[in-house]
Amino acid sequence: MKTALITGATSGIGMATAKLFAQTGHKLILCGRRTERLNQLKNELNTEVHTLRFDVRNREDVVNAIDSIPEEFQNIDILLNNAGNAHGLSSIQQGNLDDWDAMIDGNVKGLLYVTKAILPTMIDRNTGFIINIGSVAAKEVYPNGNVYCASKHAVDALSKSMRVDLAGHNIRVSAIHPGAVETEFSEVRFKGDKEKAAGVYQGFDALQAQDIAEIIEFITSRPSHVNIEDLIVYPTAQANTTTLTRK
Repeated sequence: MKTALITGATSGIGMATAKLFAQTGHKLILCGRRTERLNQLKNELNTEVHTLRFDVRNREDVVNAIDSIPEEFQNIDILLNNAGNAHGLSSIQQGNLDDWDAMIDGNVKGLLYVTKAILPTMIDRNTGFIINIGSVAAKEVYPNGNVYCASKHAVDALSKSMRVDLAGHNIRVSAIHPGAVETEFSEVRFKGDKEKAAGVYQGFDALQAQDIAEIIEFITSRPSHVNIEDLIVYPTAQANTTTLTRK
């Protein structure tokens, strides 16, 4: 039974992956900011689960949370860096500084904080698997995406760098870059405007969180000599960051 730590486990890709990992016999450490959702998810899953409530943007909270993990969960085999968000959709000249901080702190610094806290035990055990959730915005910029795109370009670069730095420690690193996935992503980006968020996914069949969870399960279940290092996945209706065919 492998142990997986999932950040951003209270919704979307993180939650879908937790449910699938539970079905495939993983022990789970579920991380998020919403206690009620963490507890509800824990009660739904038929596996051993430990929950951690913290914000990946807070370095001290990350360290304290990881240090508090019970001994029976400490040998983490899989780290899924899923937490992160888009905030706002504005030109660089009209951008909101708080939105910029939120994206850089969550998408980049948060990923680094959690990875740094988990790595010592992986290195000591000479084994581990890190999966970073990026975005097609890591490969192509799009209008008004500036800082979000930059943060996901950073995830792409960090994934490549991690792979090099950890090669001698038998730790695999994969990055998955989804296109349009129908989750709470757009609702967060548009500050809770549900109507505007829903419009993002109208007129085409968007990817679902379950689609990405199944890819994560496939990647992490490959034999130990196989590392699927970089994967881009679009819905069929999407050709790149700006070309989307709606019905």
